[in-house]
Amino acid sequence: QVQLVESGGGLVQPGGSLRLSCAASTFYFNDYAIGWFRQAPGKEREGVSCISYSGGSTQYADSVKGRFTISRDNAKKTVYLQMNSLTPEDTAVYYCAAAKYFCSASVRPFGSWGQGTQVTVSS
Repeated sequence: QVQLVESGGGLVQPGGSLRLSCAASTFYFNDYAIGWFRQAPGKEREGVSCISYSGGSTQYADSVKGRFTISRDNAKKTVYLQMNSLTPEDTAVYYCAAAKYFCSASVRPFGSWGQGTQVTVSS
């Protein structure tokens, strides 16, 4: 089991930026793909982005392509989600989750989840 802690959420104006962090507490962090998901009130959880265990493969939802960038620092056991050009539609609780090695379109491989961090985009 991997323990994950998200941070970096907050209130930002439309067009602004935030960087989310997902810190892991596991010796084997390098074995895990990390995904970012979000859930807005009254909406289903959706996948936002994912990065493979090596960082060699990344995925993005169409809604965030060109605006969000995922990266990882294995030495710090941390994955980042840089979010630019934020819109009110990006308002949600953002969660990171861990899956062995590779990203997946299904949430089933993601067995460990963080507690979430709130992102609110509003003027």
